[in-house]
Amino acid sequence: MKITPTKIPDVKLIEPRVFGDERGFFMETWNEKVFQEAGIDTKFVQDNHSRSVKNTLRGLHYQIKQPQGKLVRVTQGEVFDVAVDLRIGSETFGQWVGEYLSEENKRMLWVPPGFAHGFLVTSETADFQYKCTDFYAPEYERCLIWNDPEIAIKWGVTPDHKIILSDKDRQGRDINEILLNKNELSASES
Repeated sequence: MKITPTKIPDVKLIEPRVFGDERGFFMETWNEKVFQEAGIDTKFVQDNHSRSVKNTLRGLHYQIKQPQGKLVRVTQGEVFDVAVDLRIGSETFGQWVGEYLSEENKRMLWVPPGFAHGFLVTSETADFQYKCTDFYAPEYERCLIWNDPEIAIKWGVTPDHKIILSDKDRQGRDINEILLNKNELSASES
């Protein structure tokens, strides 16, 4: 596996070695020893799988208690995957990183605890799978609005683009609203 820090060094792009022939392919998606050597020393407690249609944007989610680190990948289709640093005191607080993940490139992204996470489906459908370091706790889940002008994520869409959002994601708050209530970030400190 090739594990490379992104422009936010704690977020890592993972490119597994893929062995393929006329039968198909084989790849290793998790190896505790390899990940530990790359600075990802964690235990996973939950696996999730979602399927979404084109133009669906899920996120940007984070938990104020029980923050989740996520190892994410796409097994069908393509998404633009984004992580936003919400760790108070971090040198990269409020910055974002995005990577295209697809069934073709087989890349994965490590998103540590303390980051808001989301993705936009760029193919007709996408199956998104991820491992989590802590359990989902809906009472602690919060949402950073996907189009916060302060964060300025470049999703690759035009202003008239029809994004599909859940009601919960439509009600996300911008970074300035979140900062007004510091306890919304207390569990996300670096």
